[in-house]
Amino acid sequence: MSLSNTPVPPDLPRATTAALAEPMQKVTARWVTGLVLVNVGINAAFFGPINIFIAQQATGIDEANKEAIASLVLGCGAAVSLVANPLFGALSDRTVSGFGRRSPWVLAGAILAAAALLALSGATAVALMVLFWCLVQLGANAAYAAITAAIPDRVPVLQRGGVGGLAALGQTAGILLGAVFGAVVSGNFMVGYTLCAAALLFSVLPYLFHRNDPPLPRELRPPFAWGHFLRGFWISPVRHPDFAWAWLTRFLVNVCNQLTIVYLIFFLTDVIKHENPALGVLTLTGIYAVLVMITAVVAGPWSDRVGKRKPFVIASSAMIAMAGLTMALFPVWTGALIGAGILGIGYGAYQAVDFALLTQVLPQAADRGKDMGVINVAASLPQVFATGLAFLAVTKFGGYGTLFTTAAVIGLLGAVFVVKIKGVN
Repeated sequence: MSLSNTPVPPDLPRATTAALAEPMQKVTARWVTGLVLVNVGINAAFFGPINIFIAQQATGIDEANKEAIASLVLGCGAAVSLVANPLFGALSDRTVSGFGRRSPWVLAGAILAAAALLALSGATAVALMVLFWCLVQLGANAAYAAITAAIPDRVPVLQRGGVGGLAALGQTAGILLGAVFGAVVSGNFMVGYTLCAAALLFSVLPYLFHRNDPPLPRELRPPFAWGHFLRGFWISPVRHPDFAWAWLTRFLVNVCNQLTIVYLIFFLTDVIKHENPALGVLTLTGIYAVLVMITAVVAGPWSDRVGKRKPFVIASSAMIAMAGLTMALFPVWTGALIGAGILGIGYGAYQAVDFALLTQVLPQAADRGKDMGVINVAASLPQVFATGLAFLAVTKFGGYGTLFTTAAVIGLLGAVFVVKIKGVN
């Protein structure tokens, strides 16, 4: 049974075979290892600050308004990512370089994000926090857009569930690494940011040395026109309904996930009264991470073998929603531990299989980077939406019970709408 509804482009010129043709040869373990490590570094750079350091820095600047400061910084950074991810994906589609299409952006993005993290570590005003975090998002999203597009570039459809699972493992390991940094530095966020920057820079090196990134011949790059370029970011839901439904379901499930974790350190501090909130975040993240890594590497290949994606995505989306409901009903340390476990089981399977599903609904091979960037907006936009919604839920509409219940309802909607995708089983 074929898993793909994306036909191999007919009669491609010989020059396009490596750069644009549908991949047929399995990727090597060395290439996959490099891919995984890039995901580790990018997610450490993202989630060390998101889960711990920005909250600690906000508390140091103005403890009375820490939630508002954290929401402002994270929301502005997420807004940058909305533009940066599809933009750099599109630019990488058009990049002609002997270094390849994706690799230059992985390198440049990592350097920019690392420099911005170092600058952020010394920020003593909210405006500077916003500026430098936006630059972190700009650079990290350039690298992330490129490395994400490399998967449909190089990985055949029948291997994508497994590779998607390993990419999810790398993402989760990065989140865990960020939490480890938070626990090790004991509130010294300046050192934490420095560790995140170093992890990001070192993580990209193995991929860059073994990148398997064929260059795009200059004569095959279409002429540039701003109007055509900008219109390309609109993908008609009428012409490509599967793409539209896949985007919407990913958006809803990521809103659910973000609402569950965005104020986790404040939840442990103010509701559970945990004696060491940073260590609590590490404990919950560790449980979550171990289960994500297990379910990701199991569910992805399992989906490849049975030739189905949707049942896995529906079931895992429902489990992610149940994590929020668990924390709403049991706002105690035990409830948080159980919620973290449920979230890890669901999100690991979701990350692996939903990613594979998404690569099968891309409109055309020549725009893989741009189209994956548009898909990645469904993971970035929830950071904007969820931070504002979380702030209102916690401060205006009933507190953390409202927050986690809202997360559960939104996640269940994401599970239901997966049935609308028709071109993938």
